[in-house]
This record gives sequence, C-alpha cells and structure tokens, in this order.
Amino acid sequence: MEKANKIRDIVTNVLLYFFLALCILSLAITIFAKKDSDGTAEVFGHQLRIIVSDSMDKCELTDVSDFEIKSIPLRSMVFVELVPDDPEEAYEWYSDLDEGDVLTFKYVYSTQITITHRITEIKEKEGGFEIRLEGDNKNSETNQGYQIIDTTDTDSMNYVVGKVVGQSKVFGFILSIMKEPLGLIFAIIVPCTIVIIIETIKIASVISEEKKKEALR
Repeated sequence: MEKANKIRDIVTNVLLYFFLALCILSLAITIFAKKDSDGTAEVFGHQLRIIVSDSMDKCELTDVSDFEIKSIPLRSMVFVELVPDDPEEAYEWYSDLDEGDVLTFKYVYSTQITITHRITEIKEKEGGFEIRLEGDNKNSETNQGYQIIDTTDTDSMNYVVGKVVGQSKVFGFILSIMKEPLGLIFAIIVPCTIVIIIETIKIASVISEEKKKEALR
C-alpha cells in the first residue's frame, strides 16, 4: 500500500510540474517572444498561431489520412515555418510544397484576414506559383470556399505567411486561456498554490514522523 501511495505521489507531482512548466513556457512566449505586425509570437523563424475557426476541423467529407498535418481543431496552436525573405530562397521554398500541405496566409475579403487552409492544387508559372487552398471542414459555417494565391503578384494583399509544420492542442488551450485574466490565474496561480500546499503537507508529515520517533525513544 505504501509503495502504491509513493507511485501515485510521484505521478501526481510529475504531471503537476509538467503542466506548470507548460504554463510558464507559454507565459514566456506571450511576453518575450518577437511579435509580427498583428501581434503573433515568432520564435526561431516560426510563428505560433492559435486557430480561431473550425474550418480545418475534422470532417468526414475530407480524407487527410495521407497528409503529414491532419485536421486542426479549433483553438489548437500551429507552428508556422515562415516564407524566406530572399526571393531565390522563397522560390525554392515554394518548390518544395505539395498538395495536402497546410499554409497560413493573408487574404482579403471585406478586410484582410489571416487564414490557415490546405493546398488542394499548386501550379508552377513563370516566376512563381499559383496555389489553391481550401479548409478541411466542408460543414463549417465559416467555410468561404477556396482561395487562390499568386506568388508572382508581389503587390497583392493576398500572400503566404508560411507552412504549418506542427500543431498542439495542449499549447493552444493554455495560451488561449492565458490571454484572459481568469485564465492567467488558473494557469499560474492555481498550480503554484497546489505545489505549495503539497510541499507543506510533505514537510508537516516529515515533522510529525520525527516527533513520533522522538516520543518512542
């Protein structure tokens, strides 16, 4: 029984400290990371963005099983590899894209918005590429059909920000709640308080055991 309790305590502590570490890392990214023009955190040439619509959520009408990046749930964090600034490097970067890759891009409807959708077609043209993108979730109320990005039109307000190379539901959840005052309390103060309580109980238990041993001598 004592062994089982020790194992339980170890597992609880590991999970608690891991969650606290994630919270602290998310807070550090929020405060200290370089920001682009719309306030998105940028770390080592990658943007960290939160998905704010369900247009890339799982849908039975879209088969993503063969793609590296699967469907992306609402409020997930995506790690976006930025398009190189150098034109020649950018051309090589675009040359490596395939159908099924997921891009984050700026696109103008009534105003310019940031969208993350999947490439459904990419065609090389003189000096660049024409890329067609669509969301995975065909049932989404925010589905706006498809978008076309022409990389040769350097003056266009429709342009690619970068390629999604990873995603995390956990980081997305933590970063989302930390943007709210109550979320910040939940993510930092509550775990710290729990750690303090646990350590206080441990210290009190050790002191109690020592007193019992002293009384038996």
